[in-house]
Amino acid sequence: MDVLAVLVGQSVGPRRYSCRRSSELLLSKAASFMKAVDDRPKSRSTVDLISIELSKAYLYRALSREDSDSGSIYCLANAYLAVLYYTAGQYETAIDHCTLVTTSHDHSQCSSHVVQGELLPKTDDNIDIVLGLAVFYQHVRTAALNQQEQTQHVTVFTTELFAHYLHIKCLSVTKCQQLSDTTDFQLSTYDVQSCAEYITEVQHPFLADIILWKLLNGFSKHQCVYKQEFGRHMYLSKRHSAINTSELVELLQMSAVEHLTQYRQLVARDFGSVVTIVTTDFEALYAYKRGKYQLCLQLSTQNVHTLLYDVDLLNIIMIYPEFIQLLDDDIVSLTALGMIAHPGYRNRSCYVAASQLTLSLYLMTQCQLKLRHSVISLAQTLDYIKVARRRHPVDFSLNQLILKMILRKALAYVTTQTIT
Repeated sequence: MDVLAVLVGQSVGPRRYSCRRSSELLLSKAASFMKAVDDRPKSRSTVDLISIELSKAYLYRALSREDSDSGSIYCLANAYLAVLYYTAGQYETAIDHCTLVTTSHDHSQCSSHVVQGELLPKTDDNIDIVLGLAVFYQHVRTAALNQQEQTQHVTVFTTELFAHYLHIKCLSVTKCQQLSDTTDFQLSTYDVQSCAEYITEVQHPFLADIILWKLLNGFSKHQCVYKQEFGRHMYLSKRHSAINTSELVELLQMSAVEHLTQYRQLVARDFGSVVTIVTTDFEALYAYKRGKYQLCLQLSTQNVHTLLYDVDLLNIIMIYPEFIQLLDDDIVSLTALGMIAHPGYRNRSCYVAASQLTLSLYLMTQCQLKLRHSVISLAQTLDYIKVARRRHPVDFSLNQLILKMILRKALAYVTTQTIT
């Protein structure tokens, strides 16, 4: 995680710390990632999405520390996790984290850590309105009273109140049942009335708390309820103790493909006048991996038409171990069998590399088979494969094996379709 943090441009600080607790440091790291994310969801890059996942990872790590048992760290980490899941449209998970905050029995220390508005990604218009009005109020008050600018931040929320608000927003988005339709449900302590009771009990609410509470009055005629099961708090604590890294892995793969495609574009720009280079081979490979066979077929067909009668076959893709997750079982197996049979192949690039033409033909054929194309379409591809086999030198073993394999697959498909 720390290595990824550096790669996306965030400083992780020294490895040893003296005075601050480990959970606070992890919370601080998560906050730095949240602050760096683009506020406009539609404009977020892959790096922004990775930053969001890393922020979640640091928050979960903070919750796993023994010193996170204090109410402030526990509640704030769950509140930020709720925001991140809410902005991603994962409302049920956001509700779970809000519930962990609102059902916490120890809020005595929560005033020492508050939800900072400037760290929040774009949540909803109400939050933007609250933060804008708070800043405007501070400006007007300072100008009217001719006082120095206040050092106290006004764009902060009490953690528990913010969790109440976000919970209600999640329930409204997921079309929760109205009071009139919930005769079989028990009203939980989490509804609009509980928010009103909470704000009246807070001795020193923040300005943003007051404005947010005023906005909550709009929910008073449409109160949502949420059924809480016995032991739910304990269940949620265990359920959300660690992050699911599958989404982070997917984003890292996407980022890698973006960088590889940029590399192809730079090479094409600098050497395209002397050798033919296609720039979408990694994009096609990634589309195939994700099951987008129509897109993969389109890109691969264009690449085959560009490369088939090219003079040189200099552009290759090394079958590195790191690329295994982008390749399918057949190519990985062919490469592994070649290395088992001839260990010396590991040190010779021609034996562990596939040309752009070979890979494009492989993807093209596989997509046609998966999409069940006509025999006429496969017959044209068979001609392409035969031309490619003649054009690749015999000692390009992996290329010859891949081309022979897809030739047999295509012939078997054509034969089956012809018989039926």
